[in-house]
Amino acid sequence: MLVICSDTHGTDGPRLTGRTRTAVDAADLVVHAGDFTTEAVLDAFRDRTERLVAVHGNADTPAVQERLPSAASTAYADAPIAVTHTERGGTTALSLFGRQRGAALVVFGHTHRPTVVDDAGPMLLNPGSYADPRRHRPAHAELWRAADDAPPDGVEAMDAETGLAGVLRTPDGDVLDRFHVPPSG
Repeated sequence: MLVICSDTHGTDGPRLTGRTRTAVDAADLVVHAGDFTTEAVLDAFRDRTERLVAVHGNADTPAVQERLPSAASTAYADAPIAVTHTERGGTTALSLFGRQRGAALVVFGHTHRPTVVDDAGPMLLNPGSYADPRRHRPAHAELWRAADDAPPDGVEAMDAETGLAGVLRTPDGDVLDRFHVPPSG
């Protein structure tokens, strides 16, 4: 399972609770779209997972910004993924960022609002903030191989044969949205 988080805004720990904590601990890959805030939070994430792909955000300390790039690329189940905290120009700029990297999925943070945008081009996913939601529902994203993997607990299978199936989920375990990411951009 791939777990996507953003905007932790912690000072001394990852602030993981409930389903978010369980998902991060079980993940094959964790992607974080920035704003850990401190090195202690970044290190706590690295200690929890064997594989972390992360970028820095605008609220990260200079020490965190020195350790992390502003953008990254990875893949999960043959779906190329581009990661950034934010891009000037909104969804148009995020879409262009993803196209330039050949991504099927663009992960971003900053707004604290869980969002899936599935227009033309790569899918845009903001997992929201599980720890500092700021007037939005707290959330993270969970994705799995649509055809091969069983969905996570409490989620029904989707009718997708390829790519990634996914949900936006609260730390309490509620599913906010369901989506499908094709295997290529």
